[in-house]
Amino acid sequence: QVQLVESGGGLVQAGASLRLSCAASGRYAMGWFRQAPGKEREFVAGSSYSGSRTTYADSVKGRFTIFRDNAKNTVYLQMNSLKAEDTAVYYCAAAPTISAPTISARYDYWGQGTQVTVSS
Repeated sequence: QVQLVESGGGLVQAGASLRLSCAASGRYAMGWFRQAPGKEREFVAGSSYSGSRTTYADSVKGRFTIFRDNAKNTVYLQMNSLKAEDTAVYYCAAAPTISAPTISARYDYWGQGTQVTVSS
């Protein structure tokens, strides 16, 4: 059983930055997803275990960066130029694959989520 623990969410103004962290052990591809009220959970960013392959949703490309420190068993999501529409609960997830899938059903383990609120 893999336990994922997210941290780093909060309330910020539009244009600000936040960094989310997710502590996770094991050799997994990792993904970040988000879910806004009344909306379906959506893929945000993903990284292979090595970190050499990353993928992003079009809505966050150029603003968000996923990276990981495997020595610390931690994956990060650096979020810059935040917008009100980025407001959501953010989840990290682990998939037993080489590359990070964009489909939530392919992930086996999920964190509890961390709230990100961006005020305009």
